This record gives sequence, C-alpha cells and structure tokens, in this order.
Amino acid sequence: MAKVEFLTKDSFKEKVFNFEASKDWKFEGELPCLIDFYADWCQPCKIVAPILEELQDEYEGKINIYKIDTEVEKDLAGMFGIQSIPSLLFVPKEGQPQMSVGALPKETFVKAIVDVLKVKA
Repeated sequence: MAKVEFLTKDSFKEKVFNFEASKDWKFEGELPCLIDFYADWCQPCKIVAPILEELQDEYEGKINIYKIDTEVEKDLAGMFGIQSIPSLLFVPKEGQPQMSVGALPKETFVKAIVDVLKVKA
C-alpha cells in the first residue's frame, strides 16, 4: 500500500520547490503532486486523511501525495499564506499550482487531479 509522505522544509525543497534557490516557481518533482496542509487538532483534516490515502493507492506511480503539518512547518505554511486548514495545493508538472481550501469530497479531488494535474487514474 502506498503511503502518504510527510514533508519537512528540507524535503519540500528537494521534492516540490527550492524557494531558497529561486523566487520563480519551479517544480522539482518527477510526478505531479497534491500537498495537504493540516494540523493534528483539525477535525476536517481528519476527514480528508483517509481519502488522501485511498487516492495515493489509486494513483500510485502517477502522482505523489504529501502532507505538511502547519504546526511544525510554520515557514512553509507562511510561505503559502495558509489561513485555514485543510488547505490543499495541487501542483502540476507544468504551470502554476492551485490552492483549494476545506475538506473536499473524493469526487472533487478526482476532478482536480484530472483538471489541474492532468492525470487520469
């Protein structure tokens, strides 16, 4: 079973965007990704977690799903201006990432994966 990966500031720079090397967005990853900005105390985040695990399984090898704990990685949360959680960042291989806020139903994730990340299951 594919696991959702937790990112730190360092692994974020390596796998998503090295913001210390460049001001302009440049995606570093091999696969499009979805990043869940969450906190352990957040109830809607707990609703989203199992959906993301299912999606990671269904899209294994096609997209990566990452989680960032906003309580621990305050720099990353600040850099993306995270005000409310869960905030979900859809990062295509080409083009600008798009942010979505709130606990989304699985169908909405699937639609965004197709529309924004250009990936089909």
